Amino acid sequence: MSYVTVKDLSRRFDVSKPWLNRVIERRKKAFLTAVDDVSFEIPEKGVYGLVGESGSGKSTIGRMLVGLLPPSEGSVQIGGIDPFDQHDPDAQAHLRSDVQMIFQDPYASLNPRWRVRDIIVEPVVARGGETRGLAEQLLEQVGLSAEDAAKFPHEFSGGQRQRICIARALSSRPKLIVCDEPTSALDVSVQAQVLNLMSDLREELGLTYLFISHDLTVVRHMCDRIGVLYLGRIVEEADSEQLFAAPKHPYTQMLLEVAPRIDEIGREVPEPVGEIPDPINRPPGCAYAQRCPIAQPICSSQRPEFRKLGGTSVACHFAD
Repeated sequence: MSYVTVKDLSRRFDVSKPWLNRVIERRKKAFLTAVDDVSFEIPEKGVYGLVGESGSGKSTIGRMLVGLLPPSEGSVQIGGIDPFDQHDPDAQAHLRSDVQMIFQDPYASLNPRWRVRDIIVEPVVARGGETRGLAEQLLEQVGLSAEDAAKFPHEFSGGQRQRICIARALSSRPKLIVCDEPTSALDVSVQAQVLNLMSDLREELGLTYLFISHDLTVVRHMCDRIGVLYLGRIVEEADSEQLFAAPKHPYTQMLLEVAPRIDEIGREVPEPVGEIPDPINRPPGCAYAQRCPIAQPICSSQRPEFRKLGGTSVACHFAD
């Protein structure tokens, strides 16, 4: 059964110049499409990964799931509740405690003027809950000491700060945690510690994760199913092992080809060709056509439909 259902989700941003400038320069309004018709499901206690280059729309999707950004089109259902439905305030309040987010930069996501105890229990205090001993308990759960609750964030290393962020996310006892590149700012050895901690907490607490990353190694280690994003649209979706064993879309194949491999140090990899199209003036056909080695004339004029090939779903005219 799906705990998270995302259907036909889109998000556009108005990037127009001020009204007077547009009148003088005779320009129309300009809209940037960050997310374009995205659909996926996450089963309860599952881990779904979103991977893609910078600017592909990963973080925008995460922010829409936690309610920080409203969608322009489409819908989000978390446990059967729409985060943007204002007709049931009790359900909205319950959902806000069920969904938390771990941000990319542990240095920027912690208030430097607050003690760690106050940072961790803030989600519970906002709802009038009991906080006695909660921070100390959660700090020990994430591998830190209860005595650390009296310290300030600047007294910790990067990996320890990310553990504090995880403890804060756990304080409201959530069911879904959106992880927005939670280890990208950390050293490799510390990344492994944090990822193992998150895996253990998933098993122990029955958590559901949306895991956002550009690191294919991390995604393969953490996720049950993966969606590959390109210019705001999912171009391929498959189970983790199947995606890495037999990628169907040329973009996925390119990502895997250029990814670092410890067993092939020093290998020569051809550089990716072309540039990502302008998200304000999107091409009419396949967005990847300008960079694709197997592109045909139809790719530049007709947008490929998202279709199933075995256990993989792919948006490509010639994936088979």
